[in-house]
Amino acid sequence: MKSMTGYGKAELIDGLLTITVEIRTVNNRFFDFSVKCPKALSPLQDVIKSTVSKHVSRGKVDVFINLQHESSGDKELEINEELLENYLKLALGLKSKYKLKNDFTVTTALKMPEIMREKKEEELDVDSITNALITVVENACNNLNAMRSFEGERLEADLLSRVDFIGETVLKIKERAPMVVIEFNKKLRERIEAVLDGNAELDEARLLQEVAIYADKLNIDEEITRLTSHVAHFKNICKEEKPVGKQLDFLIQEFNREANTICSKSNDIEVTDNALKLKCEIEKIREQIQNIE
Repeated sequence: MKSMTGYGKAELIDGLLTITVEIRTVNNRFFDFSVKCPKALSPLQDVIKSTVSKHVSRGKVDVFINLQHESSGDKELEINEELLENYLKLALGLKSKYKLKNDFTVTTALKMPEIMREKKEEELDVDSITNALITVVENACNNLNAMRSFEGERLEADLLSRVDFIGETVLKIKERAPMVVIEFNKKLRERIEAVLDGNAELDEARLLQEVAIYADKLNIDEEITRLTSHVAHFKNICKEEKPVGKQLDFLIQEFNREANTICSKSNDIEVTDNALKLKCEIEKIREQIQNIE
């Protein structure tokens, strides 16, 4: 079980190249991916997404990639020969037109604006760093999942303790349910006898019929059986080695449906009180599940 909230970072230094990848994830019903990277890496965005999706199946995923390429030494200079030729043509034109002495020297040329410039570095070959980038993304994903798994273990422990409480509460309701009918039978008999006041005999058949109708109306055996089954199913899902958030989200809705039915059928304060405890605990579980992948 993994949390959908996490952070992972990885860095790779390969000669003059440094690649840093950071990944942040938060809750989301679907896989919502975005990446911020240097323009030179834009052609690799699909590769990055494909790599991350192998590790994260659901959640809002933000990937940040930083790329640094150091130069091998001092900046190299070069002559802007095209501009120099233009300067020379102008100088020769002035000499010829105005009969001037041509004192154009190397020193003069080097002092001309923009004659010397830094040599352009070769553009980064994206194909050559693809494997390195994938490696860093993989490492960042592994670090991310380590954090998400740690948080997932805490979530799982909390969820299982709450599900155990639900199981115990369902057992209390199950033990109390038969007593509700017995007490109804007793109270109904006492009321009828008080009304008859010894002037007529109690119609046992009629009494039993009324008790049977009452018992059928308030019967919650099916709800108790389903809740007990749901508790076992919930625990089994938690053991699965795959994303279980959606399964648990669906199952907890079934929990809530059964608890609501028990509340609507209940005519006993103790059963109602326990059913409300169920609903409260189910809601807490539902909130926790929203953060599970």
